Amino acid sequence: MIRKVLSSLFVFLLLFKGHAQNKSFVIHTVAFYNFENCFDTINDPETNDEEWTPTGDQHWNTKKYQQKLENLARVLSEIGTSANPNSPTFIGGAEIENQGVLEDLIRQPKMIDKDYGIIHFDSPDKRGIDVALLYQKKQFQPTSYANIPLYVYKGEQPIKETSKADSQEDLETEDLIQLNTKNYRVYTRDQLLVTGFLNGEEIHIIVNHWPSRSGGEKKTSPFREAAGTLNRKIIDSLQHINPNAKIITMGDLNDSPFNNSVKIALGAKGKIQDVGEFGIYNPFEEMANKGLGTIAFRDSWDIFDQVMVSGSLLQKDYNTFQYWKAGIYNKPFLIQKSGKYKGYPLRHSLTEIGFSDHFPVYIYLIKEKK
Repeated sequence: MIRKVLSSLFVFLLLFKGHAQNKSFVIHTVAFYNFENCFDTINDPETNDEEWTPTGDQHWNTKKYQQKLENLARVLSEIGTSANPNSPTFIGGAEIENQGVLEDLIRQPKMIDKDYGIIHFDSPDKRGIDVALLYQKKQFQPTSYANIPLYVYKGEQPIKETSKADSQEDLETEDLIQLNTKNYRVYTRDQLLVTGFLNGEEIHIIVNHWPSRSGGEKKTSPFREAAGTLNRKIIDSLQHINPNAKIITMGDLNDSPFNNSVKIALGAKGKIQDVGEFGIYNPFEEMANKGLGTIAFRDSWDIFDQVMVSGSLLQKDYNTFQYWKAGIYNKPFLIQKSGKYKGYPLRHSLTEIGFSDHFPVYIYLIKEKK
């Protein structure tokens, strides 16, 4: 009797496996990459970009600029292709000087056939670096977008304006902090909210680049906690309108998945079973626990770049788009091969045009084909 039951169970499992294998899915890759100092060569009198000009410290000329764009295009076109042959449907980016560099980027040979659209706003950051979203027009139709400012202030006394990094840690999270001497506002990047339809389903995407650790992690933590609080408010407002809103928030947070800005202010959970109603899941917490990273400092890795999803993308009802899995794109060509920073992300130097001091991150969204 037992043998007959086991035999029947075995046949059932074979049939179930065969049925599952016959299913096919639509897959979309959602990526984020800190482009690290993606500047053109033109001096903008409204920002502190003099370093990235032909006469500046970086001797930034047309040849170097074009190589930077070519390098970025190679990375962006390949993210997530191990499971999805198409390049990312969505690319969130940070450290972008202006709309013009994005237009130059999407015209690169490795990008142009994907027909990317651009959503970008100039932010009040005094270095002139912004966030943006690239999207494949044939897959996603935006219906609304807004840049939401982050208002943070430096106590009662202004700190000294910083235009150079004071340590290697500051270099890894470089940011110009400039204060309005009347109200001591710290000028930083806005948070970009984009809403639209992905193959007919409404999706909300928030792109972030939270205030840096320049000046010290502990001292600047309140700025990033404020950024997490603002992110949570944006998500709350979307879920108030539609409790089942599908939301993705991503960016360079300048904090790990365990810092207060992410765990408390935003309220992200590292385990799917802990994500309650209106909750946020952060798949990069588990990766951080394993010692993986997107940025390195003194041979210690951390994950500042993260993509998180609302609980509505965790339902496993593949009749609609759902979260599948996440990853860090850290292929060998993106890694420094020698020298003091061997094993680190291959970034720009005066003698080599690299990629970025960050590795890109990504998630997949999937839906069963009908």
